[in-house]
Amino acid sequence: MIDLRSDTMTRPGAEMRAAMAAAEVGDDVWGEDPTVNALQEHLADMFGHEAALWMPTGSMANQAALHVLVKPGTEFLCDVDAHVVTYELGAAAAYAGATSRTFRSLSEVPGMIRLPGYPAVPTAAVVVENTHNHKGGTVIPLGELTALREAASAHSIAVHCDGARIWNAHVASGVPLATYGALFDTLSVCLSKGLGAPAGSVLIGSAERVARARVVRKRLGGGLRQAGILAAAGQYALGNIHRLAEDHARAARLAKAFGTSVETNIVALAVPDAAEAARLAAEQGVLIGVMAPSFVRLVTHYDLDDQAITRAIEVLTRLIPQQ
Repeated sequence: MIDLRSDTMTRPGAEMRAAMAAAEVGDDVWGEDPTVNALQEHLADMFGHEAALWMPTGSMANQAALHVLVKPGTEFLCDVDAHVVTYELGAAAAYAGATSRTFRSLSEVPGMIRLPGYPAVPTAAVVVENTHNHKGGTVIPLGELTALREAASAHSIAVHCDGARIWNAHVASGVPLATYGALFDTLSVCLSKGLGAPAGSVLIGSAERVARARVVRKRLGGGLRQAGILAAAGQYALGNIHRLAEDHARAARLAKAFGTSVETNIVALAVPDAAEAARLAAEQGVLIGVMAPSFVRLVTHYDLDDQAITRAIEVLTRLIPQQ
């Protein structure tokens, strides 16, 4: 099967498995796993922050950040299709006591900020997603992020980046990771999407915020013990950042076949009946992601080669209309 449902569908290769088997481990709940600690230090340094914390999942990393940044009775702002309010099952409300409001453009944010002292829920944070999953892997322009940072700082509001695919944004735009890091108070980065680790995300920020997030992680059930086995996979996966350009090129081939274009590795397509299109494609050996009744997603990753993309185009162009 040619699996285009997500870039989480990759499987660890022999070299990654060897790195996992050789990992030096300790009890990470006690902060004593050397492989986890080394990965955390590496990622904090990559983004120019003081500290980082390995998490089992990206949702947990995002929600730990919201726990730290948004007190109960305050709100965060995010895109209407952001992962934190669409695919994390209402966790911010259920566990952090946070409310949220959504925008369709970052330009709306300054006018949405509510300050303390008025009979309204005060704004504590803004969440951005880069690249943006539901918008087809689009990269937020650096100028827009800089303007957001300035507006948030003017009102002492935190900015969190759901950077599950920040690596794709970095490769596509050429913006250094440290430049991105300087714009955000906290970032979550994923080691499985695109990079190929079997699990793991990392929350990055100040030492004080990361220390508080460690408590939240334990409270949410994320205190794994000898997690260095998974951290070793994450460390190995960081070596795959440079080859994301290959995924982008293959996604561009897919997009061109449907008369559209992409910036990174996600092709979003409108269809009359997404479930039916997915069923028919699967019968011919191609799996696609059903994201909504009339919306499918094709995601390239390193388990797919050029031959797989050629076959996918042959199958899908018979089932999905030109965009």
